[in-house]
Amino acid sequence: MAGKLTGSEKAAILLLAMGEQAAIEVMKMLDPKDIRQVGQEIGGIASVASEDHSLVMAEFTKLAATSGLSVEGKTFLTKVLNKALGRDKARRILASLSTSDNAGFEALKVLDAASIANMLTHEHPQTGALIMANLDADQAGQVLGLLNAKKREEVMYRMACTEDVLPSVLEELNTVIEEELRVGVGRNAVPVGGAGMVAEVLNTVGKEVKDTILSSLESRNEKLTEEIRAKMFVFEDLEFVDDRGMQELLREVSKEDLMIALRAADDVLRDKFFKNMSSRAADALKDDMEAKGPAKLSDVEASQRTILKVAQKLAAEGRIALGGKDAEQMV
Repeated sequence: MAGKLTGSEKAAILLLAMGEQAAIEVMKMLDPKDIRQVGQEIGGIASVASEDHSLVMAEFTKLAATSGLSVEGKTFLTKVLNKALGRDKARRILASLSTSDNAGFEALKVLDAASIANMLTHEHPQTGALIMANLDADQAGQVLGLLNAKKREEVMYRMACTEDVLPSVLEELNTVIEEELRVGVGRNAVPVGGAGMVAEVLNTVGKEVKDTILSSLESRNEKLTEEIRAKMFVFEDLEFVDDRGMQELLREVSKEDLMIALRAADDVLRDKFFKNMSSRAADALKDDMEAKGPAKLSDVEASQRTILKVAQKLAAEGRIALGGKDAEQMV
């Protein structure tokens, strides 16, 4: 096999050689499609021959290796993805590695949100839920905002209720999507949605859409909605980040995003940010907020989502602890 390795095979061997922590950092920078491609290789590795290990090490790090790796690829990949992406997103990606042909779903990921929303308008809500569950959260959030209220509430409810489907169902849907888009492209249950995916999607949309959907879901299934809320983390929840974590966050966010995001924040949350700045920085920010004038609600929500993404990235790195008002206190 030495000398005949593909790019994804080399990447898989390199990630295994780097160890879990370094691999986690690399995974955070990859697109879901790249994660699946490299993950497919890692998941199939039981051991790495010394000559292949040496070849990869020489090419990527210019260091000669003297021995091979003895690893269990699937176990390694599961640990890395859980730490890098969280359990809900990791389980969906891991499940997708076992599907041999998903060209239809992959084709959807390069379509614009309007085209996908138009497709879902004519699909049964259960089909729409399966399609949405196979999109990335940001893309799903954009699609959600383009659906009419009744359709998006039906789709999100069914996605929340559907965590596993048979591979044959996804294969059939994949074929249908391929045909509709005109692209050439075991019996265990496959993770496709659930409360975690719904929470992830709702974290990407505006407050009005989010509140409407949650209210509708709550009227149909209060327990399920509680589970979704527990998995969500919204801008207002930053009030419950400890001071050390808030200071870490402030070092990573831009002044412009903070100035816009805090316009719609209540006094308690604003004070939380201000007290973790120097007096001079806090006064300067307050002055800039007054001088800038009003901002569009869409801009405020966009800046809040940007700050939330930074907070979630820091949490994944173990640099801050996130938890809403109902989170268990650490002592």
